Amino acid sequence: MPSQSRLPFLSLILVCIATAAPAQESELSAGELRLKPEVGLTVPGVPATGGQAVPVAPSQVPAGPRATPSAAAAPALTTLPPPVAAALQRAQVPASAMSALVLPVSGSGPERLRHRAEEVISPASVMKLVTTYAAMDLLGPNFTWTTRFYTDGTLDKGTLRGNLYIKGGGDPKLVLERIQAAFQALQDKGVVVVLGDMVLDNSAFDLPPKDPGAFDGEALRPYNAVPDALLVNFKSVVLKFSADAAAGVARVTSEPPMAGLAIDATLPLARGAGCGDWRASIGARFDDINAIRFTGRYPQGCGDKEWPVAYQDPASYAARALEGLWRSSGGALTGKVVMGQTPARARLVHEARSLPLSDIIADVNQWSNNVMAQQVFLTLGQLAPARVDAMTVPRGPLSLERQGRLERSREIIGRWWRNTFGIRQPAPVMENGSGLSRVERITADSLAELLRHAARHPQGATFVQSLSVAGIKGTAARVGKSPDSLAHGNAWLKTGTLRDVTGIAGYVNAASGARYVVVGFINHPNAVAARPALDALVEWTAGQD
Repeated sequence: MPSQSRLPFLSLILVCIATAAPAQESELSAGELRLKPEVGLTVPGVPATGGQAVPVAPSQVPAGPRATPSAAAAPALTTLPPPVAAALQRAQVPASAMSALVLPVSGSGPERLRHRAEEVISPASVMKLVTTYAAMDLLGPNFTWTTRFYTDGTLDKGTLRGNLYIKGGGDPKLVLERIQAAFQALQDKGVVVVLGDMVLDNSAFDLPPKDPGAFDGEALRPYNAVPDALLVNFKSVVLKFSADAAAGVARVTSEPPMAGLAIDATLPLARGAGCGDWRASIGARFDDINAIRFTGRYPQGCGDKEWPVAYQDPASYAARALEGLWRSSGGALTGKVVMGQTPARARLVHEARSLPLSDIIADVNQWSNNVMAQQVFLTLGQLAPARVDAMTVPRGPLSLERQGRLERSREIIGRWWRNTFGIRQPAPVMENGSGLSRVERITADSLAELLRHAARHPQGATFVQSLSVAGIKGTAARVGKSPDSLAHGNAWLKTGTLRDVTGIAGYVNAASGARYVVVGFINHPNAVAARPALDALVEWTAGQD
């Protein structure tokens, strides 16, 4: 998890990457939550850590009081429960636009609800469950990515006479404090002054050029960040504003330090107690890759604000950020920062390991982080197909053997799906593994099979712990948020929303002690307005015997 010293900054970045603008193409699949997780709440029967509930696998959650079982199990509903149907009707969405499936986690006992579960649908961010579970199964929860530092020169009393090469390994969360720690480790090893260039190597992934605004025209939204084998700080800049009433200005600072990027240090204050749409009021201009300017006024009533934005020239972000961080950490550089490949003769100086996969998939699933999901997806493409086919139970982690490409990731997911689930459930259609896609498809049947399989996995608890908890944390904090809700603290869920799509999937512990897989999707122009139908589905499931 992030270090405490930078936790507020990282939380802000993750929330903003997971939050889309309320624009015409409201692509909230990156994570629709606009609030940070609540703290100080506990899940009944589950130990808490650090003031937050810690979910565990459904098979490990202590059962609550059990209702007396009926003489015969109730047959599965084939029509939607009345609360769900009523929510759809209020949103003017027909029942034919919804897929739903509720069945026991254990596989024993009848289905409780089946409604169009075999229909192929667009899943939005719920597709991240496929990517993260495949990664946990194939790579293992302790898998880490490595950023390596090489040189082709010699070291002498703090001076490196030669180039410093930084080779990215696909780390999904190479954020500021971890870069600073790596730079400090380099300096401790004697690399302080570099008499040469800093060469950035992102060749571990082979990706075609992509416009970050191609999906919805919102190139400056952090949720649209493009994956990269050397993904530095999600390619985002955090602008910080502080009103100085005495001076009549708002003072502006930013993170990280960006080499060659000038940012206006102040802008005039607008008098008044209100705040309003302060981002529009400041008139920020991002049309110059070497500057961020402000042409408006900052409302005095706003106090202190922070605004994470994707840097306007993502291709040069890593170079600018790494040079700025290197110099601010006390390092010196006489040459340039350039893109290039690490020569075979270069000597390894330092390795910086990522957070473990278990932590990474928690960020992906709880905060629905798109670019992190795509980094994981691309990493799977680095596995050799023959090794995936040869895997046996119990499964052991595999090593990366080739360059990551999207088509290779699709191939690996397809092989893994067939090896794991056979042909009884159709394999999902994948594009980038994040759900931020108009191509990706799956059925409720297939997703429920994955969730059941995950619950039986030796590392199943790790996977369930990566999900949001209804009413408590992550993107599912809005579901069952009333303390009186049966689902509150008893449902581990992945949510997803695109324009015309909303979905939810995960595990629900009913008050009776029964445990269920729940999957629900709505594909319709009014899907977002019908999201209460999915909340009602979770609540209905929590009330089952």
